[in-house]
Amino acid sequence: MIFQLIIVIISFFLDGILSNFLSYMISDLSLFTPYFTIVSIIIIYPFFAKKNNHYFILVGVTGFLYDLFYTNLLFTNTIFFLLIGLIVSALYKKIQLNIITNFFLLVFVIVLYHSIFALSLFIFNVVPITIDNVLYLISHSLILNIIYGEILYLICKYLPHKRQLN
Repeated sequence: MIFQLIIVIISFFLDGILSNFLSYMISDLSLFTPYFTIVSIIIIYPFFAKKNNHYFILVGVTGFLYDLFYTNLLFTNTIFFLLIGLIVSALYKKIQLNIITNFFLLVFVIVLYHSIFALSLFIFNVVPITIDNVLYLISHSLILNIIYGEILYLICKYLPHKRQLN
């Protein structure tokens, strides 16, 4: 569990560091929006396959810390991260993970995260948001996060652990 915790902590800090250097405002020319914390909670699930409670505790605490440090909406990402954790755990039980399915899972979860976040912003009228804004954020967050997810998948696959990735 230490290795998975280190992955989440490094991803959490990389989110903060890269978001300071890579601008992610609407109509900027940045092609990269980091969501490394979400990517890391997707990749580490197979190591918690027998310990779902530990996984959901880690995901919930990570979401709470993400809210605390990076957003002004307390408990929003906590709920979203837990929802993503539930979806990832259900999908991992249905599919066999390899580098191709990992790619599609990363794309699906990033699109789902942005869609849920935009829907909640729209419903509660926190920020005026349009479909163009959501598509812009999705398209500009996929490149960097997929690269990071695939690298993280390969690192996790080839390191010796009790529970190996497929």
